[in-house]
Amino acid sequence: MDFDVIVVGGGHAGVEAACAAAHLGMRTLLCTLNIHMMANTPCNPHIGGSAKGIVVREIDALGGMMGIAADHHPLQIKMLNTGKGPGVQCLRAQVDKKGYPAYMQSLVLATPNLTVKECQVKRLLYDEKKVFGVVTDKGEEITSKATIITTGTYMESTIISGEDVHPGGPDGEPSSQGLSGCLKEMGLDIFRLKTGTPPRIKKESIDFSKAEIQPGQDGELAFSFTTTKFTPLKDQLPCWLIYTSPETLKIIRDNLDKSAIFNGVIKGVGPRYCPAIESKVVRFADKPRHQLFLEPEFEFGDSIYLQGFSTGMPHEIQEKMVHSLPGLEHAEILKWSYEIEYDAIRPLQFDASLRVKKYEGLYGAGQICGTSGYEEAAGLGLMAGINASRWIKGLEPLILRRDESYIGVMIDDLVTKGADEPYRLMSSRAEYRLLLRHDNADLRLTKHGHDIGLISDERYQAFLNKYQKIAEAIDILAKTNVSRKDKINAYLLSKGYSDTDEGHKGLDLLKRPGLDYREIAACMPELDSYVFDDASVLCLETKVKYEGYIQKELHEAQENAKLEDLKLPVGVDYSKVEGLRLEARQKLNAVEPRTIGQASRISGVNPADVSILILTLRKKGLL
Repeated sequence: MDFDVIVVGGGHAGVEAACAAAHLGMRTLLCTLNIHMMANTPCNPHIGGSAKGIVVREIDALGGMMGIAADHHPLQIKMLNTGKGPGVQCLRAQVDKKGYPAYMQSLVLATPNLTVKECQVKRLLYDEKKVFGVVTDKGEEITSKATIITTGTYMESTIISGEDVHPGGPDGEPSSQGLSGCLKEMGLDIFRLKTGTPPRIKKESIDFSKAEIQPGQDGELAFSFTTTKFTPLKDQLPCWLIYTSPETLKIIRDNLDKSAIFNGVIKGVGPRYCPAIESKVVRFADKPRHQLFLEPEFEFGDSIYLQGFSTGMPHEIQEKMVHSLPGLEHAEILKWSYEIEYDAIRPLQFDASLRVKKYEGLYGAGQICGTSGYEEAAGLGLMAGINASRWIKGLEPLILRRDESYIGVMIDDLVTKGADEPYRLMSSRAEYRLLLRHDNADLRLTKHGHDIGLISDERYQAFLNKYQKIAEAIDILAKTNVSRKDKINAYLLSKGYSDTDEGHKGLDLLKRPGLDYREIAACMPELDSYVFDDASVLCLETKVKYEGYIQKELHEAQENAKLEDLKLPVGVDYSKVEGLRLEARQKLNAVEPRTIGQASRISGVNPADVSILILTLRKKGLL
């Protein structure tokens, strides 16, 4: 064979899949339309955000690449939701649209076992049961043991503004033609999705005095657990907040018939949680205004990204809309907004390892699986690269649980519930989000990364040492009274506490709202050698302050895990299981769940169906 693994597509999913496979010793080929567009950020060049920032931390804990590249030189970085609980706090970075992909490309091209080839994959090599390679646009046949499709928004893609429709991919790149037709020939169910990107505005033409500045944040903020160099606030660029005006809403409402989203030109389903501005105006007709953000795309460039203002309107209407915004009355548009339609594979056709169930050796990741977003794509790409490599080696796939990662939540949602629109991760999708925190991604997943071979022994030992020291510090806090009375009393009074005439265990103080570890440790000589970085302090404080809530959620997860331990036999024909409703039979046959737990999460399968399923299979000795 030419290669062990072929990855089709060089976006965020593709580079993670290719690097993971190569790092695991697979002879890997990455096929991309343009080497200089690998890891491109065609929409907003930001990494992280709600749930997504935690996904990037999970990718890093498993041995992936995105966090390392995002930390390289962010334009701005901040922790979101700091006024809320730890279950929803997350990191977000505005990265450089040129710098981020350039750095990621340097990492990819320096990866051993990885070959990058500029070509377009037109077809797959396959028989009735297995995929064993690809055919390029030059007619070259390249064989492999496993193939991972990560075509993003390029497969049969079309660019749309108003009634102007033409073939094309993001950022002026060509679309990928032919592969979609091959997948249909193979009997796969292909569906049409769409997404969009807003206009880019010349910075010098904006009056920022009419906008509210949104600065970044100082501190040791990073996605990767290996990062030691941080970007101080003085080196970060600001973003700005504005709102639509009444005139903006009037222009949109008066021209809905010209929008490709409403005039029938667009057939694909767009992302519910990142809609075009005209969709927001119609859906939330009672809202007098909608917030927008002005965000820089480059460190030394003049392009400002108008977040929240993607549209399917023709250019002449877009111009009126932009000029109706505060501070943008004389704005110069550098790049028009457009919508993009593309083909994807309905996600119920994948199993939990991201293998297409109908074919051995064929995997998918990213937007071809029905997702949206760079972080979702990268997480799926990493898992596809891992599991394709493990399948080649004859090993069991790595399947992450819902209570140990957002990546596990995402994959389970896709292969269990499917998606009729681009799937976007949010903290509300996780039933155990207090367990899936920013601070503990390494605790949840580094052992997996080490066990599969993506985390080095040195890094794993450093991880073990970190948590051993945290445990030791907590033990000292629990057993020891604070001895530097004058200092601790002054600190307590400064925080509004008056009980200064009694002794306190360090742990009891740390559990109090508003008190932090470093101040308490400074009053305890026993902790003089337990000096932690910001990330470790956050982990320690969260563990102490939210211990009761965490234990409660952990107990619930352990109880529900009993259903995950009930493995379903392979090849069950659920249409013949008596007592199940017709809808449940159809859904169970479509999904082919691995466990009773997964079966219970399928839309259309209710608790009574699950009970009947357990009783019936047990009577037959199949469970």
